[in-house]
Amino acid sequence: MWYIVLLVLLGILFLLAELLLLPGLSIGGVLAMVCYGGAIWYAFDSMGVAAGIWTIAVVGLVSLVSLIFSLNAKTWRRLTLKQEIDSTSMPKPENELTVGATGTTISRLAPMGKVQIGGKIYEAKSVDVYIDQKQDVEVVGFENFNVIVRKIN
Repeated sequence: MWYIVLLVLLGILFLLAELLLLPGLSIGGVLAMVCYGGAIWYAFDSMGVAAGIWTIAVVGLVSLVSLIFSLNAKTWRRLTLKQEIDSTSMPKPENELTVGATGTTISRLAPMGKVQIGGKIYEAKSVDVYIDQKQDVEVVGFENFNVIVRKIN
């Protein structure tokens, strides 16, 4: 009797693991079916037809309850991350610079490259076609994490 209960409990565990932790891998589902099949076979073999039928009914009912429990929205809300990430990997240049600030190109802007403004290095985009290295530039705007610059004549 204890072997049947143990196999059914292991089957429930594997079924819940398949539904909640390993969806799509089928490992938990296969192991659950093996445990359920073993419990049913053992019940028929050692305890008779009546115990085998009761085992089938219990396995079906327990599997249905496990399925309903795992598909319940409250279950998924308990398992999901509720924290929001609002930081960025680097500060936005518009928080540190203003339009009209001047600097120097470190690399050639064709049309993207690096500029140094106020002692800091930024990724920049040229509104002109190309700006060579070590040229004076002026900030004219911002796009995502890039500084939009133009050459000072």
